Amino acid sequence: MTIAQDDTTTHSDVGTTTTMTMAAALNRALADAIESDPDVVVFGEDVGALGGVFRITDGLTARYGEDRCFDTPLAESGIVGTAVGMAMNGLRPVVELQFDAFALPAFEQIVSHVAKLGNRTRGGLRMPLVIRIPFGGGIGGVEHHCDSSEAYYAHTPGLTVVSPSTPQDAYSLLRAAITSPDPVIFLEPKKLYWAKGEVDTTQTAQLGTARVARAGTDVTLLAYGSSVPLALEVADVAATEGRSVQVVDVRSLSPFDDATVTAAVKSTGRAVVIAEAPGYVSVASEIQARVFERCFEYLAAPVRRVTGFDTPYAPPKFEHWYLPDVDRVLDAIDTLHWEDEA
Repeated sequence: MTIAQDDTTTHSDVGTTTTMTMAAALNRALADAIESDPDVVVFGEDVGALGGVFRITDGLTARYGEDRCFDTPLAESGIVGTAVGMAMNGLRPVVELQFDAFALPAFEQIVSHVAKLGNRTRGGLRMPLVIRIPFGGGIGGVEHHCDSSEAYYAHTPGLTVVSPSTPQDAYSLLRAAITSPDPVIFLEPKKLYWAKGEVDTTQTAQLGTARVARAGTDVTLLAYGSSVPLALEVADVAATEGRSVQVVDVRSLSPFDDATVTAAVKSTGRAVVIAEAPGYVSVASEIQARVFERCFEYLAAPVRRVTGFDTPYAPPKFEHWYLPDVDRVLDAIDTLHWEDEA
């Protein structure tokens, strides 16, 4: 597959680790899922011969045939409606909705049918369906090509919503999503498609879990998707200023891993939530509220948020002003009542 030409593989006593991009990790996860389960089918706009806009499905049609990976008309509602019928009849469809805002024409299908059929039938019908959505900014996309719509899905009961921040999680979480008996909204940070990292295909991930990406003792940064590398960069800069910053990759927006997040914040007493989406009525708001409810007596300062602004997504020329950056997060950390250190 051309998407993985630059990958390198190393072998050790514990298994095989490959250095690859997030795009290649997703491609590998789809290929491995197709090979391991004859019920898995992949489809969407331009995912066949073209390999998708971001080449995530590159080579799958040539390798497995048009009955396993195929193109659809430009009709997102029809794509998801077809996937619902397939899932009801025993298949495991994995659909790609080409861009975040392009998914909105399918929103009624997702909310009314994908999320509700299991509950509507008292578990008689399950929805083993994965909806892949490239989301977020950082690529200079124009209107309708960059958006952060995760709150819509996380707010909808019946949907599992996850977002990887590393190639390893991209592989492991997608494999877990495809084997899930219930519907998963799989949000792929466009900004990170070409970020490289090590991937061990024997590693598994459990849906609904967060992970501690970096240990620290002074303040906890809570992030997901493309905000996780930003949080790690902030931690590096803060270390030069004498502060130890812990980073938690939330990665599962629904269900939410309260145990990991709560333990992390309790250990430091301070927290900042980072997200690209507008802050009002957002996933960042929910994380902030959950931390306040569960950690109030442990907090040395209010929980802060650093988010996108409450405006339509910025055009490419102004994107760097819209997205959270190192300085904005460091400024938030500086407000967290450090008087006790004086």
